[in-house]
Amino acid sequence: MASVFRSEEMSLVQLFLQVEAAYCCVAELGELGLVQFRDLNVNVNSFQRKFVNEVRRCESLERILRFLENEMEDNVEIVKLEKYPETPLPREMIDMETVLEKLEAELLEANQNQQTLKQNFLELTELKHLLKKTQDFFEAETNLPDDFFSEDTSGLLELRSSPAAAAAKLGFTAGVIKRERMIPFERLLWRACRGNIYLRYTEMDTPLEDPVTREEMKKNVFIIFYQGEQLKQKIKKICDGFRAIVYPCPESATERREMLDEVNTRIEDLNTVITQTESHRQRLLHEAAANLWSWGIKVKKIKAIYHILNCCNIDVTQQCVIAEIWFPVADAGRIKRALRQGMERSGSTITPILTAIHTRMAPPTFNRTNKFTAGFQNIVDAYGVGNYREMNPAPYTIITFPFLFAVMFGDCGHGAVMLGFALWMVINEKSLLAQKSTNEIWNTFFSGRYLILLMGIFSMYTGFIYNDCFSKSFNIFGSSWHIIPMFKNSTWNKDVLLDNTVLQLDPAVPGVYSGNPYPFGIDPVIKLNCSSKICISVLLLIRYISSSLLSFLKPCSSLLALCLFFTYFLFRSSYQPVNLCSAGCTLMSVGHTKKHWLPLVCREIDLVVSFSQTGL
Repeated sequence: MASVFRSEEMSLVQLFLQVEAAYCCVAELGELGLVQFRDLNVNVNSFQRKFVNEVRRCESLERILRFLENEMEDNVEIVKLEKYPETPLPREMIDMETVLEKLEAELLEANQNQQTLKQNFLELTELKHLLKKTQDFFEAETNLPDDFFSEDTSGLLELRSSPAAAAAKLGFTAGVIKRERMIPFERLLWRACRGNIYLRYTEMDTPLEDPVTREEMKKNVFIIFYQGEQLKQKIKKICDGFRAIVYPCPESATERREMLDEVNTRIEDLNTVITQTESHRQRLLHEAAANLWSWGIKVKKIKAIYHILNCCNIDVTQQCVIAEIWFPVADAGRIKRALRQGMERSGSTITPILTAIHTRMAPPTFNRTNKFTAGFQNIVDAYGVGNYREMNPAPYTIITFPFLFAVMFGDCGHGAVMLGFALWMVINEKSLLAQKSTNEIWNTFFSGRYLILLMGIFSMYTGFIYNDCFSKSFNIFGSSWHIIPMFKNSTWNKDVLLDNTVLQLDPAVPGVYSGNPYPFGIDPVIKLNCSSKICISVLLLIRYISSSLLSFLKPCSSLLALCLFFTYFLFRSSYQPVNLCSAGCTLMSVGHTKKHWLPLVCREIDLVVSFSQTGL
């Protein structure tokens, strides 16, 4: 039972492993999760360590996995297994590396082909709109009869609306431009060409999709009439500056019609090819989604193993790996079994050797938890991790934290809501764990499901004591106090009610008090306010904080208790009463050596000054 109330007793040993078995032995220890390796190569640069190339390969695989995950977005669901995959052997890493690199290359090729096809589709769609809009413009300008398309001479050079067209040859440029650039484009053309052009533009009926960013684009079709080669060059430069795309547009109506038919045919063919390319891309993504999650876990495990091996030493013969590990003394048997399993898995015949090391280094703090106590231990560790073999306040916090919460926020209505939510998480625990959610907020709630459960139970209990349900009192057994006799006895009247803001019932008046207290909790005639709850909670918290003195009994130090405990208590309680709970958790969770108490006291002084300056 000592391990429940104090951190585990730890042992430092030197571990000798055969090079061929080191990977599997470290993998088994990692699956066990009870070992802390010491870095024996602190003075060695991370880029000069033994297994740096393997770590880089793992980082390259992680990059490929991130690329695949980004490509899937919300369209493809990643398959998550119920159990975590086993740590792969080093030779399996080569196979996985080959598969991922091949998958990445195929997906990159599919993306490149799809982007090229979509770019061609965009250009053909723009050309299609351009041919339609220019034809509409020519028809409106020339006002030709219905047989306009049957004549090859119905181009720009035969515009009957312009008498000067017969004496001078006009040229024109047609293209598309983004809608937001149209007005500046028109102004610059007018000024640069000094009004010697004729510009017409219209909006495209449907928006287009950018093949690179996949964003929606709105564009305009324009046509510019000019005379002379000099103006043509100016117009071309201005179009390039505004990133306007110029397309060839025939002068005759027949050629425009034939080009439009050809463009429509090519668009249909492109749609077919784009659909097939997208289907191939989706097949690749679904193939990757089936193993992406397990690949990610395997790569992380491999990377962690090689990171640990980089912390070890290798003897001069390059045949033995030397490591130093901390582990709980109670789990020595499990550590040895894990090393034996790693040796058998690697095919080695040399048993790993454990040699105890006597040291004055401070051992790490390890508090054993389960799914019920883990949430409470996390609360304690949030305030600070205690020193080695120090008292662990987590077992006490299982009761004190929910109870003190309920004392402050006792309400049976809100407590019932919390209890229902926590029960739902506890009952569906296995199915919720199988989902392996990555939502940080949800994981925070789920990891504290047992904490929320107890908080709900205690809140309902104190809520019944406070006679408080959704901030309303309820009368179950009938109040022991009655107000009407105060008026019948003429003790209270209208003038008394108007002249006094506070009145007190007199139990000596017959009929005011029944003589029997309320059966359970506080009488509903008393309307508790929030300050009453705070006063009760402060009284209980003072008693709670006093239990933190147990942290200073080992090692016993009256100087430490005097300088740290009482100073910490006074500073914490001086600027905000509710912080007494924080002080209690901190003092119980952190047992500091003599060299640590002065910085903590100085920090508390800074907190008091900052709170006083902000008015808190």
